[in-house]
Amino acid sequence: MRHLKRTAKLGRTFEHRNAMLANLVCSLIKKKRVTTTLAKAKAARSVADKMITLGKAGTVHARRLAAARLRQQSRSLFKSKAERLKWRASEDVVRILFEDLAPLFKERKGGYTRIIQLGQRPGDAAQMAILEWVDSATAAEPAKVEEKAATANA
Repeated sequence: MRHLKRTAKLGRTFEHRNAMLANLVCSLIKKKRVTTTLAKAKAARSVADKMITLGKAGTVHARRLAAARLRQQSRSLFKSKAERLKWRASEDVVRILFEDLAPLFKERKGGYTRIIQLGQRPGDAAQMAILEWVDSATAAEPAKVEEKAATANA
């Protein structure tokens, strides 16, 4: 029986599902908006919200927990300091989470992400959705979302 088992399996094993959700949340942290299927967006929303909650804590322990969940360890093999700083600015998801995103949601108690449903994907008719941050500077404008939905349905 599946009593109290709420995890969406998404047709994957435990390890594959956790790796996929970690990659999806890393992409969301880097790009502020991700287009994926509705089921994956709903599963990734809870992971992303928990990461922001860790980011708001701001402790070393929270950083280590976030790095472990997102499977992102700090990189130390760079030929120059400039390469390391460039990677840190654009690719270090733990830094982006704790220093850029978490302060935006400091006053917010929860619900850090939103899901905007799009139409069906032409190839397999999967329901598509946009997963994005609520208070980000790149929040979707309604006209752009409707335009995307119209092109996805066409």
